[in-house]
Amino acid sequence: MKYSLEKFGLALLLLLTICSVRLSAQNTTIKGTITDAKQKAPMPFVNVFIPGTAIGTSTDMNGKFTLEFTGRYDSIHVASLGYKTFKVKINIGTEQTVNVRLESTSRMLGEVIVKGAKTARYRNKDNPAVELIRLVLDHRDSNRIEGLDYAQYNQYEKLQFALSSASDRERPNRLLRKYKFIMDNRDTTKVEGKSLLPIYLEENIADVYYRRNPEKKKTFVRGDKKVSFDESYIDNAGMSQYLNHIYQDFDIYDNNLMLFTNQFLSPISNAGPTFYKYFITDTLYTEDSTKLIELSFVPRNQTDLLLQGKLFITADGHYAVQRADMTGNKHTNLNWIRSFRIMQEFEKMPNGRYRTSKRTLMADMGMFTSGKGGIYGERTVSLRDFVANKPMPDDFYKGNPIVKADSADKTTDSFWVHYRHDTLTTAESKVYANIDSLQHTRSFRRTMDIATLLLAGYKGFGPIEVGPVNTFYSFNPVEGFRLRLGGRTTPKFNKSIYLESYGAYGFKDKKWKYYFGGTYSFTHRSIWEFPVRSLSANYQHDMQIPGQQLQFIQEDNFLLSFKRGNNDKWLYNDIYNVNYLHELVNHTSFKFGFKYWAQSPAGSLAYIKGQPVGGFPDSIQRVKTSEFSLEFRWAPHEQFYQGKQFRVPIPNKYPIFLLRGTAGVKGVFGSQYNYQNVTLNIYKMFYLSPIGYSEVVFEGGYTFGKVPFPLLSIHHANQTYAYQLESYNLMNFLEFVSDHYVSLNIDHHFNGFIFNKIPLLKRLKLREVAAGKILYGGLRDENRPENDPTLFKFPVDKNGILSTYTLGKKPYIEGSVGIANIFRLIRVDLVKRFTYLDHPDISSWGIRTRVRLDF
Repeated sequence: MKYSLEKFGLALLLLLTICSVRLSAQNTTIKGTITDAKQKAPMPFVNVFIPGTAIGTSTDMNGKFTLEFTGRYDSIHVASLGYKTFKVKINIGTEQTVNVRLESTSRMLGEVIVKGAKTARYRNKDNPAVELIRLVLDHRDSNRIEGLDYAQYNQYEKLQFALSSASDRERPNRLLRKYKFIMDNRDTTKVEGKSLLPIYLEENIADVYYRRNPEKKKTFVRGDKKVSFDESYIDNAGMSQYLNHIYQDFDIYDNNLMLFTNQFLSPISNAGPTFYKYFITDTLYTEDSTKLIELSFVPRNQTDLLLQGKLFITADGHYAVQRADMTGNKHTNLNWIRSFRIMQEFEKMPNGRYRTSKRTLMADMGMFTSGKGGIYGERTVSLRDFVANKPMPDDFYKGNPIVKADSADKTTDSFWVHYRHDTLTTAESKVYANIDSLQHTRSFRRTMDIATLLLAGYKGFGPIEVGPVNTFYSFNPVEGFRLRLGGRTTPKFNKSIYLESYGAYGFKDKKWKYYFGGTYSFTHRSIWEFPVRSLSANYQHDMQIPGQQLQFIQEDNFLLSFKRGNNDKWLYNDIYNVNYLHELVNHTSFKFGFKYWAQSPAGSLAYIKGQPVGGFPDSIQRVKTSEFSLEFRWAPHEQFYQGKQFRVPIPNKYPIFLLRGTAGVKGVFGSQYNYQNVTLNIYKMFYLSPIGYSEVVFEGGYTFGKVPFPLLSIHHANQTYAYQLESYNLMNFLEFVSDHYVSLNIDHHFNGFIFNKIPLLKRLKLREVAAGKILYGGLRDENRPENDPTLFKFPVDKNGILSTYTLGKKPYIEGSVGIANIFRLIRVDLVKRFTYLDHPDISSWGIRTRVRLDF
């Protein structure tokens, strides 16, 4: 997540660099009720807005609305799908009531069924709307592309982002006059009520082939075009992956829709009638005389991660969705998203059934709910040239599921004019050239240079980068003050070779530490670009807390210098590593490695054998091991935030399996021990919409052979004040060792499912979290130092009291409850340790924090 925030932050700074909003001030308040002119019924979801601005709202379930704004606007518009737009004159600077009756533009039947009158209690039983949605569910599989044996079609995707502002009349301030060529490219026609300034555009053309049994999908990318930023500041591949993750494609026939990294329960889901209210609100005909039933739906609880809107369902016996128009609810606990709308359109096939023709996701994002400026994003997926049930040979589906043509990135303008499903607006067509020109301005490059240093932690100097900044200074009990300076090469140095190095000095132990390493890519692409085939080698002479292997962060990160309790048991290490990594297109990977490790105890840690030599215990100053390793990893359907200097997996519903085996060989480069170790780690995210999601990690390990405690499994402890997901946050460093163990960690995010029902907490958009961690383990008799004097004694504290233990018949258990989304960033957990409370210098309670940017 650290790296995804880094890229998102840089992109956001870019947007803010060229954005300025100025507003006039005069308060006006409009209240009223919108009703159907014929049925006299209140109308929910009606748009009330000021044209040419971003000022607007929508009616609630009772057709009521309130619109407050500043500025000199003399009219508002009232609009809803299937009704004539109504213009209302207003008085500036006053509070007034406006009631509007909208007239339908649809051809309606003589009788309209309306369920859910004000005085009636909503029930599923004997409700024709619920019966209708159950019929849709019964026919769901036959009314989607996945219901066909074979399907092929041409697919066009467009992802765009624009700065949105309140009016097209505003002018850039003096600071932004140099970006006039950008500011003049605003569009007031694409989205009614908004002035849009396009700043990012990505297009993709592909031929897609689908087979149901066994299920396979093959995609041939013919064209791929996107706005390109200078790689010195923003990684284009990483930003594209991140934006596509936020704006994922969707299908309302799925049980859950992933929107803005949150899972929304679809109205067409098996659990739909439990969480939604359905109303038959209209019946009408299409141009080809197909009879449709308009089915409106709303959440039973408006604070849950649910949708609201309308489905238009065919009344021809197929019960297919002909069109869907849905929005979010303003009470839903979402960060940064002010409002959004999703639409899915379907096209009739020759057999009378319907298939998807277009899907659109639109959202207005901003730092503050009441702000007038923000970011508008839209993703459109269009399908055409559809062919049903045309078989392809089995060999056709073998190999990489996505095949990108060599010419896909080199397409001409004429290619896009011919193959685009939609024509770009004038403003959209200029965004490629405008952003390219923007990057050549000196002030913009200077701003991005500063942003890269502050947000990414690195300062670029052509082919190298110096950093990360947060490791320049840190401290610990053994080294005292520690200064460090490091750097790495970038693809400008060489796309096939990556080098990294640092040097550090401790002012208390007065010793130098250093690291240098390199990786060679056999694919002649970035060493992070999937699929990877690389050979890496490195050497490290540095310090480490025993058993601590932190992911994505450095132990000498300044913020991790603050630790609770005693933290004076360290190691001096000399480590040589050689690894070969081979990834396959099916997301299976193999890693072969060799590691030579010479470790020496530091601080209060000592390696002492139980057997006395000359009347004194034998103190060991150095332990040497040489081990060979083989790692197998399988992550089906995995995607990445993938950039020039990093790669972080994007969470999804599929499990990740990691099986690792190591073998220590005595005698190789002075290695002192023979041993073998096997570890299995399984990670799975469970989406439990609408009550949130759980991250679950199961791990088990077994060490074969007789080894001293430094070579056993030293369980991951955490003595910092940061909440760490895969560590035990109330376990002391080097407190537990095992030669066999199993563990289970569950971290559940309720996404405000409970807090949203409490008025004050709902307003603060707080979210509840809970976690539980359990660890079973033990030590065989042959590895217990009290049974064998040739093994190292377990460490003791300054008073001679044992500080390292083995797990007995009872497991180590800790749990936590917490509040997340404080200021939209901070998570605070109250952690409780339930077992082994008699150990010295432990904490049974603790408060831990974590910072995370999330929607």
